[in-house]
Amino acid sequence: MKEKSSCLWKCQRRGALRVLHVGKFYPPAAGGIENFLGDLLPALNRKDVSAAALVHEIRQKQEPPDSGETIVFRVPCYGTLLYAPISPAFPFAMKRAIQAFQPDILHFHVPNTSAFWALLLSIAGTVPWVVHWHADVIPSVIDRRMALAYQFYRPIEKLFLRRAHSIIATSQSYLDTSNVLVEFKDKCHIIPLGLDADRLKKPDDNRLAWAESVWGRPDGRILVIGRLTYYKGHDVMLDAAAFLPNARILIVGNGERESSLQKQIQSLDLSGNVSLLGALPELELHALIMTCDCLCLPSVERTEAFGMVLLEAMRYGKPVVASNIAGSGIGWVVKDGVTGFLAPPGDPVLLAGLLRTLFDQPELKLQMGRSALERFLNVFQIDHVAQDIILLYYRLSEK
Repeated sequence: MKEKSSCLWKCQRRGALRVLHVGKFYPPAAGGIENFLGDLLPALNRKDVSAAALVHEIRQKQEPPDSGETIVFRVPCYGTLLYAPISPAFPFAMKRAIQAFQPDILHFHVPNTSAFWALLLSIAGTVPWVVHWHADVIPSVIDRRMALAYQFYRPIEKLFLRRAHSIIATSQSYLDTSNVLVEFKDKCHIIPLGLDADRLKKPDDNRLAWAESVWGRPDGRILVIGRLTYYKGHDVMLDAAAFLPNARILIVGNGERESSLQKQIQSLDLSGNVSLLGALPELELHALIMTCDCLCLPSVERTEAFGMVLLEAMRYGKPVVASNIAGSGIGWVVKDGVTGFLAPPGDPVLLAGLLRTLFDQPELKLQMGRSALERFLNVFQIDHVAQDIILLYYRLSEK
């Protein structure tokens, strides 16, 4: 475990409530929840909380990046098994992090099997737990390995939630439809996710010029961002692309489905319209968002619980077209017909039709973009979210 001991004393301010967040990864690791944590902890540290993070380190034999005033304990990780990090040193690292930081509260971000080690650590049991419920572990009909693995996961998950003092769900719709949280509703609190608008700055002219060169000059620019994995619906997006011959579609992200998606692009003769760009640095990604017509999130399963990338698009004043997955928070994040459109999941024809509506009605596109930015600033700005979490911390600490 690597520790930013040089700034430890700065965060342990006299009288400040100390909270150790236990998550999967932390920036510069890419991902929606990673960006949320990277924005949340500095926001907490700007207020009345000393916040630190314990996460997996995906890069070996390198010093972790500077995290500013935020303490980040990083534990070596040797890949994943069924999307769960392989990190045998994590329980020992958790014990040392608790001893070093002396938290008043442990804040766990799940799904994350490494968090379950807290059940076996007596030192973890001396402080209250907050469990941030980012998504159910869905026994997927697409990846059937998950259904088998969940039979072993479920009893530990239930024990973990029973031990928690408070649970944060990210939307009312997700809480209402979670088969897991139903028996723990009495200790659940609804707090949406958020991002820091100041981090998502306007890209410089060079990056904007690069983005323009990548797009070319199509009649419609559709951006899709997300890991190339089973529930993200990239194959549906490609089927929809066949009905949008004049559109340019850029897909950002990497993952285990890259090869099958490349084959689908070739079989549908979409090479001139669709590009898989892989993972991109944050500044290039923001330049693509800034220059797109809309962002599309075609996910097909409730594993997509919130859609953090939607917030990034809204921050840049872009409308979104997203799947209206039953029980997901997406239908709450996106105001259908106001900040974008909601499409039935898995229907490429209707998805293409909604995208075409945006291209055919430029005034509607601009109005939806303005409404999206307004909703972001009013609801999803990280300082609003951090304040609600702090109120929960202090209610918990007073019990």
